[in-house]
Amino acid sequence: MRSIGEMARDSGLGVSALRFYDRAGVLVPAWVDPVSGYRWYAPGQLEEARLLARVRRAGMPLADIRLVLASWSGTDTDLVRKLLTAHLRRLEQGLSAARGEFSALRALLDQRENLMTSLRVAAVRLTIAAPELAAALDTVRFAASTDPELPMLGGILFDIEGENLHAVATDRYRLAVARTAVDGHDESRVQVIVPTPLADAMRALAHGEGSVRLSLDGDRVTLEAGDRQAAGQCLDHDFPDYRRLLPQAGEHRALVEVADFREALETGPVRRDETGTHDLSVLTVTDDGTVVLCADGDADDPDRVAVNREFLLDALAAGARDRLVLELTAPTAPIAIRRPDDEGSFSILMPVRLED
Repeated sequence: MRSIGEMARDSGLGVSALRFYDRAGVLVPAWVDPVSGYRWYAPGQLEEARLLARVRRAGMPLADIRLVLASWSGTDTDLVRKLLTAHLRRLEQGLSAARGEFSALRALLDQRENLMTSLRVAAVRLTIAAPELAAALDTVRFAASTDPELPMLGGILFDIEGENLHAVATDRYRLAVARTAVDGHDESRVQVIVPTPLADAMRALAHGEGSVRLSLDGDRVTLEAGDRQAAGQCLDHDFPDYRRLLPQAGEHRALVEVADFREALETGPVRRDETGTHDLSVLTVTDDGTVVLCADGDADDPDRVAVNREFLLDALAAGARDRLVLELTAPTAPIAIRRPDDEGSFSILMPVRLED
């Protein structure tokens, strides 16, 4: 007999997936401890679990998976072959349709690129308080992307308008925004993407008191602190319109003590994501405004939200406050982490879909 953990390890299915398929009646354990509820699997069920993992990775619908497993051990394999062929045909048709839609989208992008103008200007000179710039970069740095396939996200956006500079970073799964005041700029809007190595060099310069000078000249950006400077080329890309990604105020809002919440995350219940590579923390907010980490037995809670635990810990550290506000709206809506004293600096994390 294999425990559920051993079955997960040997089959390629996560523990949460095995629980889901048990409740769905697809792969029911041979024995369940009536006291602890712990699941045990017979040796012969390993082959079924591995088969289930394969068709699951191929995206086969649950109804077809049931029939494949029910027919696999029989002498007549005709039904299994027909189900596999039908699913492959659906995938090929879906891929063909997706290619057509993507071709149309690329054509639309080509038209837009010919019409759009850059927000860069010939020259900008402004002054920023060094501690404020340092705090802004510290707030967003953790969310910058390292994906070489998305070079436009491999830096920090400096979005300057009026008397404010917004520093923004995102890797698609998380987004961080910080605001700081600037002097010497008019009302026009200017945007440049500072590569992360250059942003890190700027952060090193902005370590003391006083002010630093930021200069933008075409595609070159320079930060001066006294007689030292960090300078380099901006990324030659357009950053996505992050303002469209900003969340509305969450329905469930909770003030958390960061130290206590970090300890709860690090020691509390976790789940694995679909790939089995990331730990997830499942959260909910009670009626009295308390954030609770959900265990597997809380599957009936409709308001629970799953999030990458490492990303959440990073966001708490970047928040740089003893207390932070967590906002949860729905299981499919981003989680917002805000500072109680600064609504202009915050981060959002994309939720992770739970199978059950």
